[in-house]
Amino acid sequence: MTNSRYETGLNIMNKIFGEAAASHTRGNLKETAPDFEKMLVEFPFGDLYSRPRLDVKTREIVTISSLAALGFAAPQLKVHINGALNVGCTEEEIIEIMMQLAVYAGFPAALNGLNAAKEVFDSRKS
Repeated sequence: MTNSRYETGLNIMNKIFGEAAASHTRGNLKETAPDFEKMLVEFPFGDLYSRPRLDVKTREIVTISSLAALGFAAPQLKVHINGALNVGCTEEEIIEIMMQLAVYAGFPAALNGLNAAKEVFDSRKS
């Protein structure tokens, strides 16, 4: 069962982040915290992202909203903005997400989210 969770999670991670980026993240974790790497693949991606009621695009929208609202997870926010773009979100949708965030998480969180989004958008164009 665990192998199935891992394989499912790995497939979803590769879909969202691309195989090279997902492999890079997992490789870094395997060196320092192999149990955490396994947990990262199996729980959020193998167990939650694979549930049928929400598609992966919607799950990425929820994820970037949550990370932006936290206000202290810029590296993960950028990774998931990139992932959201990979699974069908448009730049315009991501901007709207950050604008909506201003109402509930405040303007500083929305501004930080917009700055992270701009960095990701610019990096994808170069």
